[in-house]
Amino acid sequence: MMDEALRILTFQSGFNSAVVVAGTAALGLAGGTVGTFLLLRRRALVSDALSHATLPGIAVAFLAGAALGLPERSLPLLLAGAVVSGVAGLLTVQLLSRFTRLTEDSAIGAVLSVFFGLGVVLLSVIQNLELGGQAGLKTFILGQTAAMAQGEAIAIGLLAAGAALAVALLFKELRVLAFDPGFAAVQGWPVGALDLVLMGLATFVTVIGLQTVGLILVVALLIIPPAAARFWTDRLPALTVAAAVIGALSGWLGATLSALFPKLPAGAVIVLVAGGFFLVSFLFAPARGLVAAALRQGRLRLSFAERRALTDRLAGRPVEGAMALWLRLRGYARNGALTPAGRGAALAAERDRRLWERFLADYPALLPAHANWGVDPIDSVLPGDMVRLLEERSTPS
Repeated sequence: MMDEALRILTFQSGFNSAVVVAGTAALGLAGGTVGTFLLLRRRALVSDALSHATLPGIAVAFLAGAALGLPERSLPLLLAGAVVSGVAGLLTVQLLSRFTRLTEDSAIGAVLSVFFGLGVVLLSVIQNLELGGQAGLKTFILGQTAAMAQGEAIAIGLLAAGAALAVALLFKELRVLAFDPGFAAVQGWPVGALDLVLMGLATFVTVIGLQTVGLILVVALLIIPPAAARFWTDRLPALTVAAAVIGALSGWLGATLSALFPKLPAGAVIVLVAGGFFLVSFLFAPARGLVAAALRQGRLRLSFAERRALTDRLAGRPVEGAMALWLRLRGYARNGALTPAGRGAALAAERDRRLWERFLADYPALLPAHANWGVDPIDSVLPGDMVRLLEERSTPS
């Protein structure tokens, strides 16, 4: 199995497997790139409404093709219908949130459910008609990755390149739109047009991903990769690249697993792989991961308890239990008394405590946001002239 997985990963397991793996990787890259700005713009639910709103367009396009004598299962025709329906859903959300008292999340919920319900009804009607080709329409709900053709993979690859190019060209504008749309509007930038461009990119990613992961799961490729990347960095360029890489790896590895286990639905496997990247990021990212945060908190508590124990021992107060053992292990105490190293650490801890208390009393509004007062050495946080001033004020006259 490992040999077969390696062949699939390196595009050596046959033409069809190579097409599917390359196409899904490109789709993940496009989703991660565009999804970064959707996430920062707080448009995650809008992309969900967009994906569900495509279903009635697919059904209507199928019926239109049948009425006009065109091939009913023509993928370009169905995707064109999905685009029209998705855009109609987006416009409906904007109209409801702008001209009614509904909040945006309420409008999104209404459009999502109504459009999806209409699509399900139209699919039921189509199933009862004596038409050819209707059997495969429901694959757009959950996707059919294994059926990806060469032309579709090429289209997805071109979309990924186009999305990356569009984001690169509009990076400055999209950055301002994501973080401070009010400032962008005051500066005269077309905020509405930029929003439409962003949602247009999301529309194309959604539509091209219908055949791969389906309209229910395609939103995951727009949201999960940037959400996972957000744990690793605060810088937007790095965030965009990381989201694109996580999206591409999700498609690449998910399609490989699906090829190894053909009975598993490929779209769901791709999303689960993306979810695995999110879980790893949530737990182990060095900046914001849960484990890293717990370790930092543990170190802070231990450092605070150590400094308090040192000052207690310096003042002649007893220290017992685990902290007494810890001071001995650190070489700060021996036979119930402080060692020279322990006395130096205790004097430094007492000085920091005294100066921090003076600083909090004199400048309570100036406490640096990144400082852990009572734990961090004051000389590493405040400028030297400020520390000298505090020394003078805290020294008894």
